[in-house]
Amino acid sequence: MSIRRTFATLRIELERPTLLREQEFLSAVKYSVKLHKGLVAPPPTVERYRAFLGGLRGDSRASFFVVVKRTDTIAGVVTISEIVRGTFQSAYLGYYALEPNAGEGYLREGLQQVISHAFGKLKLHRLEANIQPGNQRSIALVKRLGFKREGYSPRYIKVCGRWRDHERWALLADAR
Repeated sequence: MSIRRTFATLRIELERPTLLREQEFLSAVKYSVKLHKGLVAPPPTVERYRAFLGGLRGDSRASFFVVVKRTDTIAGVVTISEIVRGTFQSAYLGYYALEPNAGEGYLREGLQQVISHAFGKLKLHRLEANIQPGNQRSIALVKRLGFKREGYSPRYIKVCGRWRDHERWALLADAR
């Protein structure tokens, strides 16, 4: 029953999502409903979690659990999606924390590792994070990671059943 760990810092490890953590993930999502309200809709059921795992097959997406070493619990999820190759070499970066580990800096550490992976092994040139304007914690996080605000997109992404405005934040490999 080996778990594939991919990157680590002193406090966290990144782990590819699998069926091994299905129940833990679903419990954490249920416990995090208030934290996520209106901002993100993680898979809340076994069927949706398994569909999430199925969507990770192929080369256009990579996802990681941020796992706290001390407790061996999931602190968050980071996903690189819509990876486009050729002359673009770009992707979207999505992420969210999970209770009870939100606000402890684990997600930031995980994001730093995933960003290094994206610009290193994946050889991407650009990562874009789209964030709702009211999500000040997320905006502060990407600013600390070096992302720059590039624009504003009204009714850009349908989140939790509503089309929501988003700010576009981007980080370039050669601007880190």
